[in-house]
Amino acid sequence: MIAEEIAFELPSRLEARRPPEARGVARDGVRLLVSDARSGVVEHRTFSDFPKLLRPFDLLVVNDSATLPAALEARRSDGTAIPLHVSTRMTNTLWVVEPRGARRGGDVLALPSGGSATLLERVARESDRLWYARVDVCEPYVEYLHRYGQAIRYAYVDGCYPIADYQTIFARVPGSAEMPSAGRPFTARTLADLREREVKVATVTLHAGVSSAEAHEPPQAEPFVVPHATALAVNATHRDGGRVIAVGTTVVRALESAAMQGDVVASSGWTELVVTPERGLRVTDGILTGFHEPRASHLAMLRAFASAEVLDAAYRAALSGEYLWHEFGDVHLIA
Repeated sequence: MIAEEIAFELPSRLEARRPPEARGVARDGVRLLVSDARSGVVEHRTFSDFPKLLRPFDLLVVNDSATLPAALEARRSDGTAIPLHVSTRMTNTLWVVEPRGARRGGDVLALPSGGSATLLERVARESDRLWYARVDVCEPYVEYLHRYGQAIRYAYVDGCYPIADYQTIFARVPGSAEMPSAGRPFTARTLADLREREVKVATVTLHAGVSSAEAHEPPQAEPFVVPHATALAVNATHRDGGRVIAVGTTVVRALESAAMQGDVVASSGWTELVVTPERGLRVTDGILTGFHEPRASHLAMLRAFASAEVLDAAYRAALSGEYLWHEFGDVHLIA
C-alpha cells in the first residue's frame, strides 16, 4: 500500500555520485525541501536556512553514532574475491554480514590478516541478503575494521572517499555500517545558529546497519541507546509546548522505541520497531531526512508524519526540482 501510494521512478542523474564538497558545495550548502505536514505546502531552501525554520525551545535530536569502514574484501575457498559488508556486531564472534555475491549456509570466507567468516543462517527467512556469521579475527571489532576496511559504497558513487566523508559532526560512538546521513549537512555554523535561536540539541545512539534493502524489506534489529538526559529533554519540550524534531529515521526509531505511554524513558538494547502510519508517532513531531528510494520501507515511516498526498507532492517537487538522492544528496524537512 505504501509503495503504491508514493510511487515514482528515480532517474540515475538524481543520484548523488560524490560528496557535496567534491562538487564544490559546502556541507551546509546542500538543498533543503520543506514540507508542511498539514497543508502540504512545499518550499525550496538551502540547508543553511534550516535553523530559521525552527522555533525557540524546539528540541533537535541527533544520532551520535560514528560510521565504521565496514566493507571488507573476503575470499571464497576457490580464491575468488568478493566484498563483504559488515552490518551489525551481535557479539564479539557473531556478526550480521552481507556477502555481495552468491552465498549459502556453511560457506567459509577468508578475511584479511588470517580472519574468517562462516555463514550460519539467513537473518530473514524470505531473503538471503543478510546472514549471521561466526567470525574469527585477530583484533577487536572497531580496530579491525579501521585497519582493513573501507567505507561501504554502492555503484552510484563514482570513487573511493575517505571514512571522514561518511561522518557527521555529531559522530562520537563507533558502530554504524552506514552513515546516519540526515546529520551530514550540519556544521559548526549550523550549531551556532541553532544556539542563537534557543533551539536545544540532544543525542541518541543507534548503530545503523546496511541500507541496501530489497523492495518491501523491513529494517533489521539495531542496537540503540536513549540517554536519561535526552529522555528528560524530550518530555520537558513537550510539556513546554515545543516540538521534537528528529534528524533522520534512525533517531525516530530510537525515540519511538523508548516511548512508554506518551513519555520517553532512558532505554538501551535492540529495537525491531517498524514505524508505520498505523502504529503512529508518540513523541516525534517532525523529521529531517534524506530522499528515499521507491518502495523503501522508510517511506512507511514518513507516512506517519504526513499523508500520502503530502508526500506524493513533496516527491514530485523533489523530482521536478532535481534534488539529489542518497547519502551525499539533499535533505527534506517534514514538520
